[in-house]
Amino acid sequence: MTHTTTDQPARRAGGAVVPVLAFAGIVVAVMQTLLVPVIKDLPQLLDTAPSNATWVLTSTLLSGAVATPIMGRLGDLFGKRRMLILSLAVMVVGALVSALTSQLLTMIVGRTLQGFAMGAIPLGIGLMRDMLPRERLGSAMALMSSSIGVGGGLALPAAALVAQHTNWHALFYGAAGLGALSIVLTLLVVPESPMRAEGSFDLLGALGLSTGLVLLLLPITKGSDWGWSSGTTLGLFAAAVVVLILWGLFELRVKAPLVDLRTTARPAVLFTNLASIMVGVAFYVVSLVLPQLLQLPKATGYGLGQSMVVAGLCVAPLGLTMMFTAPVYARLSAKYGPKTTLIIGLLIIALGYGGGLGLMDAAWQTIVTSVVLGAGIGLAYSSLPALIVGAVPASETGAANGLNTLMRSIGTSVSSAVIGMVLANTAQNVGGVAIPTMHGFRVSFLIATAAVAAGLLLALFLPKASRPQQHTQLRASSEEDAVLERAEEVLRGFRGRVLGADGAPVARAKVTLIDRRGRQAGATVSDEDGGYVLAVPAQGAYVLAAKASGHGPLASAATHSGEERTVELDLSLPGEVVSA
Repeated sequence: MTHTTTDQPARRAGGAVVPVLAFAGIVVAVMQTLLVPVIKDLPQLLDTAPSNATWVLTSTLLSGAVATPIMGRLGDLFGKRRMLILSLAVMVVGALVSALTSQLLTMIVGRTLQGFAMGAIPLGIGLMRDMLPRERLGSAMALMSSSIGVGGGLALPAAALVAQHTNWHALFYGAAGLGALSIVLTLLVVPESPMRAEGSFDLLGALGLSTGLVLLLLPITKGSDWGWSSGTTLGLFAAAVVVLILWGLFELRVKAPLVDLRTTARPAVLFTNLASIMVGVAFYVVSLVLPQLLQLPKATGYGLGQSMVVAGLCVAPLGLTMMFTAPVYARLSAKYGPKTTLIIGLLIIALGYGGGLGLMDAAWQTIVTSVVLGAGIGLAYSSLPALIVGAVPASETGAANGLNTLMRSIGTSVSSAVIGMVLANTAQNVGGVAIPTMHGFRVSFLIATAAVAAGLLLALFLPKASRPQQHTQLRASSEEDAVLERAEEVLRGFRGRVLGADGAPVARAKVTLIDRRGRQAGATVSDEDGGYVLAVPAQGAYVLAAKASGHGPLASAATHSGEERTVELDLSLPGEVVSA
């Protein structure tokens, strides 16, 4: 048996759980754009060369990419809430370190610790899947997934306002305060998930993946400085390929891998992750282009001459629209499914970038572009965790969503490198200063449109949802619909009662469904009458494992052939085999 659950039943999630988890996601995302308003001033503020100052941003990106899948797996093993709090605590420490220094190396250390918190996004999604009723799950995961863009969009004007009127270190004090508040709220409101994955942490796998990601992302983010054809850049890319291939071969041989590559290779997971890269590319382009266009002086002939704060406010609708898209996504997904919703989102993004090519002449036009793109990116981001959750076992939710979040981070990294190179190569030199041109901005929008087209093609290859459990988790939009789908689920799975030594029903017993590969296929808690219901993902042989406080564990074999099967689990029996 590879996967199991704890003995403790899940606490019912209160109404404040979703906003608290979404707030944690927004706080974490703020770290990614916190220093955007002062990027140009970092060399002077840190008394270093521009090439060295970029490490303040690169370090956060690298640590976030490394931490995301690792924290997801640790959450599956030891508790998602526990790892969420740990991620936020490390971020707070990093923010305080950065707030107290103007030295480059110390600042990089602090920023590295801040990036560690990116793992909070998949952990929050995993907590939602484990605790929320089906009718609330779709919109909740949509909001959590969109928090990456919401935090980034809202941070721009806030950070610009702080940087313009106070000492720039105040940015880090504010980030530390938000992180501390998020920890307190999580402790007070969010219960721990009972879901656990059995086994040990794959330390060698974590080291291999971390090494491979650093070798891959380092030349992506620094290629413009080093030269794309330089020996360092090409050597690091080659080393990344070798390390990641060896890591993959190792993971296929481990019983409890950090990332289950066989699950990742499923079409639903594979194409979702590839589409996530394209959505990440598209998202970051607007964040790079519009603030520069807005702040360029009008003397250039195309710059809009706005202040740092006004530029941030013009881009803020991007994040706000993403936030308000979550309930819209829930309705669309309930009716058409997350695949269709992803396709709709990508089409809206394409419309936003296509129309944006002609909407660069006034500040109000950039607001229109931000709103349209926010709606499309919000729908796309909201669809991704639903597609992942519907395709993986419950005990792998944290790791799988961690990998998906990593794919988005890789997309933003590629976007940053490519768009940075385009703007640099198309810039005009005025008085010894390189100024981005309108041609460069439009080429950047065209690149984003091409990425969206690639994402749309990948989305079309996603298989249609067919698992009964997937429908009940992701597509119920009301309590009435949820009841109907649960009734349908009963007819397709196992049901029965858990009994004790005296023949009395055992309440709050953990019942776990294990497939023939030893992987958890479902889990539930018996009700007050000892009753349980478990859906099955497919016909075949399974093991029903029951466990309760004060009773010995029981593992019973059962076969499902497509119709309802009743299996009574008598905890007084020493592992009796029950044929269904």
